[in-house]
Amino acid sequence: MSCAVEFARPDGKTAPGYLAEAPRAGGAPGIVMFEEWWGLDDRIKGTADRLASHGFNVLVPDLYRGRTAAKGDEANHLMEGLDFGDAATQDGAGAAAYLREHGAQRVGVTGFCMGGALAMLCLMHGVKFDAASIWYGYPPPQAGDPKNISVPIQGHWATRDTFFTVDGVDALEAKLKAAGTSYEFHRYDAEHGFYNTGELGKGGLGHYHPEHAETAWRRTIEFFDRTLR
Repeated sequence: MSCAVEFARPDGKTAPGYLAEAPRAGGAPGIVMFEEWWGLDDRIKGTADRLASHGFNVLVPDLYRGRTAAKGDEANHLMEGLDFGDAATQDGAGAAAYLREHGAQRVGVTGFCMGGALAMLCLMHGVKFDAASIWYGYPPPQAGDPKNISVPIQGHWATRDTFFTVDGVDALEAKLKAAGTSYEFHRYDAEHGFYNTGELGKGGLGHYHPEHAETAWRRTIEFFDRTLR
């Protein structure tokens, strides 16, 4: 079952989100999923539904508060208006608390593109999660220290990504390794957004790669099965 929900943030405000429940929702692990820069569109809702079908309760905070974009300049405008620190430490923390309050003993976090960067920000700024799977997105160096990450983290990166370059991935990996963080990084011969089926100007970049998308998806499910159950 999927539905719109409201959840409480640590600051006492409320935030909207999309909840996709596992077939047997009671006691299922939880996952907070952050949207791409396109917003909480039908494609992200479908991804949440798919993740829930594997036995997770999934909550996607609606960061743009009902707004979505189809074209890159629209998405960039929405993203530039987003307070990333607030989204991570308030919406992210509130969504995790909601899932725990509704029966999840362990809660993971995942995100795509902008959402991947937000998921990492949560971890670097102390939001309580038990594991993270990041899809082709990381925050800038000045946003926080990856050495603060203390939970298992998985990353899916595109070697031909011009938004989040593989050089940045290499630098991030070096910091995690130096800190002794439990991590696994997977690199794919693909372009940014290789899971997104959307065409250019229609909520995507036209970079969908079915083989790599499914490989990364399988690895994500296996990772969360290991770390959250």
